[in-house]
Amino acid sequence: MFNVAAFLSYIFLTAYTPGPNNIMAMTNASNDGFKKSFRFCLGVLAGFFVVVLASAIFSAALYDIIPTIEPFMRFIGAAYILWLAWMILRDKPKNSKGNKVRLEPNCFFTGMVMQFVNVKVILYGITTFSTLVLPYFTGMFQVSLFIVILTVVGFSGTCCWAMFGSIFSKLFAEHKRGLNIVMALLLGYCAVSILF
Repeated sequence: MFNVAAFLSYIFLTAYTPGPNNIMAMTNASNDGFKKSFRFCLGVLAGFFVVVLASAIFSAALYDIIPTIEPFMRFIGAAYILWLAWMILRDKPKNSKGNKVRLEPNCFFTGMVMQFVNVKVILYGITTFSTLVLPYFTGMFQVSLFIVILTVVGFSGTCCWAMFGSIFSKLFAEHKRGLNIVMALLLGYCAVSILF
């Protein structure tokens, strides 16, 4: 029997806990405001939808080959997340001298492409469909509804983190270097947790 409480707990906890999407959305919004960071959030939405759709379609087939490709995907995902952490760590306050390293991850394309190496999203989709959805629902309409639910919940989590970054942008601006170090460390933690 389908466990609604387990399903909702899992998808909301996964969508609202720190991860590459949420940390980048918050960082982008604290730098550029919510309105400008919304492009990144829309990119996350588009990429997230594609990954969740692929997870639903290929969940049964991937179940057999996941042990083969999982280490490779973990390495690629961790490397990309570490690169994002490095970009955040190198970002300088706006009033500092010298060339400013621009966080170009604040665009639609980066938000979208990031999903294809974001192991958290890939495993989220595969886990949700293979363990919580497909054992109970196999109809096209039902599976499509779950794809939409997962995508909307994921998007809402990313937007909440972006809003948080925007609301506290003045505080973050005063403590930008410290915040960048914390965000880079959190992304580093995400990368390490993916590998081990």
